[in-house]
Amino acid sequence: MSLFGDYIKERLDKSIVENEHGFCTYFFVNDGVYIEDLYVSPEHRKSHVAAKLADQVAEIAKEKGFKKMYGSVQPSAKGSTASLKVLLAYGMSLESSGPNAILMSKGI
Repeated sequence: MSLFGDYIKERLDKSIVENEHGFCTYFFVNDGVYIEDLYVSPEHRKSHVAAKLADQVAEIAKEKGFKKMYGSVQPSAKGSTASLKVLLAYGMSLESSGPNAILMSKGI
């Protein structure tokens, strides 16, 4: 695990999966796992790295007995349209929305 991974575990009690092309931070909520951040280096986007990282998180969550995965997009964030497309392509559906966030989910 990276120093960043050690930091978020110690400071925020959140977890991370990472590889040489990106990382995915996550934590568990009442009925599932919430992907907080997912980053893939620009030269590796559109090469399924994000899906592979999310799949790793889904496997960890399934092993713990969780059945749902959540992700969100902040509409005002840079690249929010692309982020929303990624969540939809991964099979997520609209869970709820408000002025500051679009919450998506899928069964795992």
